[in-house]
Amino acid sequence: MWVRSGTGRRQGVTDQQRPRRRGQGELEALVLAALGEADGPESAGWVQERLGGDLAYTTVITILTRLLAKGAVTRERSGRSFVWTPASDQAGLAAHRMRRVLDGERDREAVLASFVTSLEPDDERLLRELLGRAKGEG
Repeated sequence: MWVRSGTGRRQGVTDQQRPRRRGQGELEALVLAALGEADGPESAGWVQERLGGDLAYTTVITILTRLLAKGAVTRERSGRSFVWTPASDQAGLAAHRMRRVLDGERDREAVLASFVTSLEPDDERLLRELLGRAKGEG
């Protein structure tokens, strides 16, 4: 990318001068965390302020709408706009993303087998405990 200097000459813009782009998952986590700190339903403007105002209002609305589609937040009308409430925490959102990835694969068994065999021993033990509890409950 090139910009004109005060003298009219073009200068290159380095990556160091550009703000770092955050990934969609990171932004969703930030918005969810902000809503998680709220005492009740909050507006998109409140979320924007809570995040320091460096995100455009329209970006916050886009993220909230995506989270709504994923079932991670709920919304209710408040006057002419909406207020938002977390329906899921960050762990729930991560689990949803994992299910989406799994649902997109043809060979679920191979994906799950590969995932399980790549776990650290402590994570594998925890997964077995959780599966045992779920089996006992259902």
